[in-house]
Amino acid sequence: MKKVTEWSRRQLMRAAAGVLVGLASIAAVSAQTIEPASADFDGPRWVATWSVPPMAHGSALGAGSRSFDNQTVRQIIPVSVGGSRVRIKLSNEYGVGALIVGAAHVAVQSTGASTVPGTDRALTFRGQASVVIPEGAAAFSDPVNFAVPSNARLAISLYFPQNTGFVTYHENANQTAYTSAPGNFSDAVDLPVQDDTSVSRYVLTFVEVLSSRSVDGLAIIGDSISEGSTTTRDANRRVSDVLSRWYNPPVGPGRLAVLNQGTGCGRLLFDTCGPKGLARFDREVLNATGVNQVVIELGYVDIIFPTAFGVPEEIVSADQIIAGLKQLVRRARLGGLRVYGATIPPNASTPFPNVHTPENEAKRQAVNQWIRTSRQFDAVVEYDVALRDPSNPLQLLPAYDSGDGIHPNDAGHEAMARAIALSLR
Repeated sequence: MKKVTEWSRRQLMRAAAGVLVGLASIAAVSAQTIEPASADFDGPRWVATWSVPPMAHGSALGAGSRSFDNQTVRQIIPVSVGGSRVRIKLSNEYGVGALIVGAAHVAVQSTGASTVPGTDRALTFRGQASVVIPEGAAAFSDPVNFAVPSNARLAISLYFPQNTGFVTYHENANQTAYTSAPGNFSDAVDLPVQDDTSVSRYVLTFVEVLSSRSVDGLAIIGDSISEGSTTTRDANRRVSDVLSRWYNPPVGPGRLAVLNQGTGCGRLLFDTCGPKGLARFDREVLNATGVNQVVIELGYVDIIFPTAFGVPEEIVSADQIIAGLKQLVRRARLGGLRVYGATIPPNASTPFPNVHTPENEAKRQAVNQWIRTSRQFDAVVEYDVALRDPSNPLQLLPAYDSGDGIHPNDAGHEAMARAIALSLR
């Protein structure tokens, strides 16, 4: 109870810090959490090694979430840093009623929906094989002994015994989620796949490991630029994956846990695809286990969304974006984090109407100038310089363009990773 009390006290202190900058109401967005019963919950070497930002059904521009009924969903998770024990966090923050998880298992992925024989481990919740997560809440599993090398691909299998309704999800992880035929196949080596068309993540929001030594934790909070929505599916070529491979060798201890908290079409100041950046910052950065550094890549969609989608009442100025970024910087510093500001890349070659306009370009330039010169950040991450075409700085370098003039491809994400690596301490 003492450790739970200490953890709760820190949560309250963070919320109080939010009050100091006039943002106490934002802290309320974080879901209630069912804490793990394990006494080592507050261990100094626990670190989040993978995550996605959760959102509600209907909050994104795509097809939305889905429901499960007497089915197993197997999700492939590319961890960053490895460790000797594993636990997961499940979210029912945006669910409709209590969510029953009948079984949860972790194993090493073989290929597709199959796992490596002999690697499967059952996960428990306060010692029980199943858990009921109240609406608006989340649940940690108990830690399980499980040797995970850095950059491994885990298969997390969740069995939902009855109709879930639309579950909390993340729209585009660019990684296949496999849904089974009816039944509990959470411990099966070969999942009987009924559907393998989804690239969303369902209910699962964090995977944490017990590292062999203290490591740095870096969260990248941004939109689809950092999310990696246009990288090669199932290939783990996102900026976060590239960084992890550089900093975490296949043999020996890892150096950097990397979390990709990018949300496609996510904005800083308005709810669009999930909560606004100002609202989700505590949940996805400040409260993420082991995170001590953050790259902030937000403001791009605030500029282009209102003109591209015809929402003039949501047009914002560069000064409003800068004010929002200042709030995030202050909150990060109150949480003891190093803060890196990512500049906004160009988009003049996009075929989409009303994205690259003179007014939008002026805002982009103004925000980038502030990021570079304000000295608000510990370092500047030059996404703009890394991705732009030297012969035409207002557009992406063709070799880095996924084809829409906005989003970087696999090679572009490597260029972004180099920009971050140049800024890290």
